[in-house]
Amino acid sequence: MRENIKVVVKNILTGYLELNKHRKTPERFTILDAVYSINGHFSLEELSEKLTTDYNFPVSRATLYNTLRLFIELRLVVRHRFQSTTKYEACYDNNSHCHQICTMCGKVTEVKSPQVTQAIDNMPTRRFRKDGFTLYVYGVCSTCQVKMRRHAERENKKMNQKLNKKQ
Repeated sequence: MRENIKVVVKNILTGYLELNKHRKTPERFTILDAVYSINGHFSLEELSEKLTTDYNFPVSRATLYNTLRLFIELRLVVRHRFQSTTKYEACYDNNSHCHQICTMCGKVTEVKSPQVTQAIDNMPTRRFRKDGFTLYVYGVCSTCQVKMRRHAERENKKMNQKLNKKQ
């Protein structure tokens, strides 16, 4: 299935480049292939590392940035600006989804929610065509909740020990 999507997105890129008389560079197509080989979110650094190690095709940061900007315009990639980082994601086959974002550690988890998708699909709009959506739900992940609870328990224990010494 993923290989079929790679063919489709490559055709979209080729059509756009030909229509707009842009060069069909090996960098653009290799970056596109690498992007659609990554499952989930990735940073510019992670993409660069993948190109270097898996493809033996190092490219400059400027080339990566400019190419991703083109892919965003073509709706082949979506950019997420999470708390303290920017991540990218191949989106041709996955336009609509939700993200859980932990405000403590920054962990991002994708969530499939048919109820949210149905609500968005049924949402009336005026003179607007919906193409997709991304929903961000902020909170505290279970790992951070456990850390917070343990920290609070340690602090309470220290406080109780101090109170007991004073008595």
